[in-house]
Amino acid sequence: MSDGDRAGSAGTTAAATTGSRLDALRERAPNTRDEAETLLDRLVRENRFTIAVVFPLVGAIALVGSAEGWVPEPFAFHPWFVLFGVIVMRSPLVIGVLPTIDRRALGWIGVLMAYTYLIESVGVATGWPYGEFAYTVDLGPMLGGVPVALPVFFIPLVMNAYLLCLLLLGPRADSVWVRLATVIPVVVAMDVVLDPGAVSLGFWNFGGGAFYGVPLSNYAGWVLSAVVAVVTLDRAFSTAGIRERLRDCEFMLDDMVSFVILWGGINLWFGNLLPAAVAAAFGVGLVRADRFDTRLFTEWRRS
Repeated sequence: MSDGDRAGSAGTTAAATTGSRLDALRERAPNTRDEAETLLDRLVRENRFTIAVVFPLVGAIALVGSAEGWVPEPFAFHPWFVLFGVIVMRSPLVIGVLPTIDRRALGWIGVLMAYTYLIESVGVATGWPYGEFAYTVDLGPMLGGVPVALPVFFIPLVMNAYLLCLLLLGPRADSVWVRLATVIPVVVAMDVVLDPGAVSLGFWNFGGGAFYGVPLSNYAGWVLSAVVAVVTLDRAFSTAGIRERLRDCEFMLDDMVSFVILWGGINLWFGNLLPAAVAAAFGVGLVRADRFDTRLFTEWRRS
């Protein structure tokens, strides 16, 4: 056989192998929405400890290290590292909610995304309603001084508060007024944890404030945004459908576990004791709701 024949034969074999692999991938790929959701559920369940515990711990160390000057440039506060970590930690919530999303939900989520960009842009430009502030670290791509991925940071925070309250309220959550009156303060309480930690890291700056460098006007603004966000999400989802999914999906609040570990740890490092205590209170709420799964830790120790 000539060299040309051998080369041709090798090329044919390689092409056949590649084709076989592509065929195998096509066979394993989900063909329906249900199959895709089942695949994503399994992916999260098989990696719960990594997503809910390892990522926030590594994130807290990397962010504190960046703020303290331990992490050299260009790795300190690397925007794509920050954004990637947030997306991974959000994945249990997004995948958990996915089966409940229909056209109505998509429409209302679109409205909330538009509000998120609008109010943040107004806030950066005018100081209303949160007080004068500016981003001092790029949280992924920025546009007009606002992170392009802003909804990824804000909407899951509200959704976590909403889901936790549904669990803790039980049958009382049937009342829309009870839901709203409970979830809105919880959303503001989550910002009591978030903003002092973010200011300590240098993510954004208010120019000083009475509460760990955060002005009280910021929380007045958060009351407004919490009302808009909670009312919108309450319109977006069927309460019965979201509660049924929440009952069956054990990892749906793993993103809130990550929130407690990440921001509780950061606040503790910088001596923000009250925000750290509020983060711990959220941890207690997760335990009471049976969503801080200690098996994550026991299974890791056995492996």
